[in-house]
Amino acid sequence: MKKKTFERELEDLEFELAKLQETVARKGLKIAIIFEGRDAAGKGGAIKTIMRRMNARIWRIVALPKPSDRERTQWYFERYVRHLPSGGEIVLFDRSWYNRAIIEPVMGFCTAEQHEAFMREAPNFEKMLIDSGLILLKFWIHVSPDEQEQRFQDRAHDPRKRWKLSPIDLKGRELWIDATKYRDKMFEKTGTKKAPWLVVDGNDKRKARLNIIRAVLDRVPYEFNEDAFEPVDLPPRPSIDNCDYDEPELKDLNCVKDYYAD
Repeated sequence: MKKKTFERELEDLEFELAKLQETVARKGLKIAIIFEGRDAAGKGGAIKTIMRRMNARIWRIVALPKPSDRERTQWYFERYVRHLPSGGEIVLFDRSWYNRAIIEPVMGFCTAEQHEAFMREAPNFEKMLIDSGLILLKFWIHVSPDEQEQRFQDRAHDPRKRWKLSPIDLKGRELWIDATKYRDKMFEKTGTKKAPWLVVDGNDKRKARLNIIRAVLDRVPYEFNEDAFEPVDLPPRPSIDNCDYDEPELKDLNCVKDYYAD
């Protein structure tokens, strides 16, 4: 998709996201959106696109680091529960409890017994969340081996993106088939009527981001509250010419160097 088309479509969708945001705040809705997929599938980019013009007090991004020694002794879902949305919030999980479905067993970070227990417990855990009034959406962003390799090569040769290429990413690159088998099992065991997996073709990043936004808007009930979007008539700005305060000149303040001076 060309950038011009993408920007034009996104501008319209951002207005719909603003309507959704207003509805969530006004009605106290609780929404959790999970983004899963292989390394370099485009999870972070999709989240940044959604957040571009949204209110960070309503939308919150959760991207947890590896668990601490203390967290490893807790109930597996415990570290994620504390990040779930309260009323009037939308939480975007950049990876989630589904680390235990694919990454952990493939990399040897959990036992087979822990993995099997997770597969049994995840649907029940999500049912409890949904029954409590939370809206849960689960996205899997698909990327082909060739497209992933191209993105890895880009990261490997671009110093600005080098931080995105971790040893785990490189090991996962070697274990593509193993990860695919665990992914298929995850779809089978944890995709339910109440919380199905929504698969997005991520090979075209721009199309994927727009499709994700549309899928969210299709699945979350929201309203157009005209009063909230009426233009605001600002009162005349008070004059500062006839007051007893003299504001210091900009040149007298501790300004940074103008690196772009003519």
